Amino acid sequence: MPKTLSEQAHAGIHGLSAYVPGKPIEHLKRELGLTSIIKLASNENPLGTAPAALEALAHFDGDLYRYPDGSGYELKQKIATRHGVNPDRVTLGNGSDDILELTGRVFLGPGKNAVVSKHSFAVYPIVARAVGAEVREVPALPADADMPYGHDLDAMLAAINDRTGVVFIANPNNPTGTWATPAALTAFLDRVPPAVVVVLDQAYIEYQTQDTVADEADWLARYDNLVITRTFSKIFGMAGLRFGYGLSSTTVADFLNRIRQPFNVNMIALHCAAAAIDDHDFIARSIESNTRERARLIDALAARGLACLPSQANFVTFDTARDARPVYDALLHEGVIVRPLAGYGLPTHLRVTVGGAADNDRFIAALDRVLAR
Repeated sequence: MPKTLSEQAHAGIHGLSAYVPGKPIEHLKRELGLTSIIKLASNENPLGTAPAALEALAHFDGDLYRYPDGSGYELKQKIATRHGVNPDRVTLGNGSDDILELTGRVFLGPGKNAVVSKHSFAVYPIVARAVGAEVREVPALPADADMPYGHDLDAMLAAINDRTGVVFIANPNNPTGTWATPAALTAFLDRVPPAVVVVLDQAYIEYQTQDTVADEADWLARYDNLVITRTFSKIFGMAGLRFGYGLSSTTVADFLNRIRQPFNVNMIALHCAAAAIDDHDFIARSIESNTRERARLIDALAARGLACLPSQANFVTFDTARDARPVYDALLHEGVIVRPLAGYGLPTHLRVTVGGAADNDRFIAALDRVLAR
């Protein structure tokens, strides 16, 4: 008897749910008829896009009927210089998610497994299950730990077996904002079997204080099985252009590039990213604004008796001490979009992006009204 389309899809796909991004402003306008809305759900840069990228876009004169430079030569050179590595260690991606997926396609598959932490980025299990691999989810650190709900690196190490292809670590982690110290990560990397790839997702690394950031070039020189991912969506404010990259050994980069689509990064993204990477003033202003406003947001939440998780990212995750979904829904009616975290195993928590001062004030005022009902 002929198979159905559903039967043709492999078991890993049947076990997946589609990734749900933060609610778009346009959707909320249509649903509730609101005109004044702030979005603090997707960890976008409240300062906007790097001015150097906007300037490059305004003067873009490329021939859009031609394919982009599939090698991304100019941008690879700049990325390599930024990190003190050779360009052949750089893999370009359509967002850093692209690098995650490429890594899964190379090093995972049926009969293999990926090790992830509970409360970590939802894309990791999607990457693994999409290629038929098992996901070994490790419990996070307990709520009363020094780093509540952070990655338990010892437990993750214990979960690695002879079928493990990839370990995914987000540092800082999304959606909790927690992080592991350079010493802890080094000790972990020292003990991971050399044939197991460790993906260190650093989407939010620029927001970390310097004393908690390791020397990546040293790590890359020491660990051939390490893949570091970076994105231009956060600190550079270029989420709409979709650009990210991976840093790895030349062996891993060669494997990734064998299956990377030849023109996976579009011409405009290449052009704007090459300009933005040198916009050091914007990066500094973004970090300063985030550090100041994150502390102010945490203080305001704490003053209302709402416990916040430690954060070195551009968002704060806090405990509403009740089912968070009604709080989230009520905030939507106030024109404030945040992120519910029940899907991440944190049903009483909400994640709020660190916005500018005015948006943060509006969020706190709206939250006060919602909690007073």
